Amino acid sequence: MAIGKFEIEQLSEGFFELFEDGSFSKMDPKRLNNPMDDPSLGRYSSALGIDPLLVSDGETNIVIDPGLGWGLDKESGYKDTSNVFTNLDIFGLRPEDIHFVILSHLHYDHMAGCSYVSKDLKTTASFPNATYLVQKEEWEFALSQLSDRTPGAGYRLDEFYKLIAEERVELIDSDGYSPVKGIHLMKSGGHTPGHQVVKIEDSGETAYFLGDLIPTEYHLNHYAMKLIDFDSIQAKKTKTLLLRNAFKENAQLFFYHSLFNKTGKLAKDKHKNYVLIDKSSST
Repeated sequence: MAIGKFEIEQLSEGFFELFEDGSFSKMDPKRLNNPMDDPSLGRYSSALGIDPLLVSDGETNIVIDPGLGWGLDKESGYKDTSNVFTNLDIFGLRPEDIHFVILSHLHYDHMAGCSYVSKDLKTTASFPNATYLVQKEEWEFALSQLSDRTPGAGYRLDEFYKLIAEERVELIDSDGYSPVKGIHLMKSGGHTPGHQVVKIEDSGETAYFLGDLIPTEYHLNHYAMKLIDFDSIQAKKTKTLLLRNAFKENAQLFFYHSLFNKTGKLAKDKHKNYVLIDKSSST
């Protein structure tokens, strides 16, 4: 999909089941055909997708939230699982071709793909030539929460320390930052104190990567993150403003955790609720 000069592709890792203890399991999407009959989904677990984003202007290649990265580690049992490497290969790119890795936040389902354990059992940057971009406040908060056991995916920073030590990570100490013209990192807070969304704009066209501020299309009109978000008031306030702007801008939205409707533009129904329409439709 083109947004001005930028080509944007979603790098799907597939369908997953997230359990209350924060663990993940790959799931058969056929289970979603009759979710009301499933004894687990919605009771002890949630179904979600994991979809990193690839953004390129032909010169600079950017990965946003590189996902779980299953199958990357030497001893991984998920050799046949889709991950950011196998997805990049589809588009003719190698990990060495990535210039920036943008992290909406540091929950491990968004950032575990930043690194892997190599054949010689060393923690290795997944993207050896990239600068990893994360909010400084997010890093500091993550360090303070390592013993926390809140519901959902949490922080697992063991391998990320190596990236920090190797000075691969740029800690952003501002609410707005642009690593490349047309790519804007905007600190939203809410889900975590240092959560950020990504705005992409060129030639009058606009797109947003929403991270976990609005993880799926279901969350457009429903707030189901109360037990997970760090600051629910901030999350709802920022979400309201962002959706208002995205609607006015006729922006393309990219969802990280949606199962089926992973991208689209906003319209409003007769009740003035937001609905997602096909990218080729107009408001």
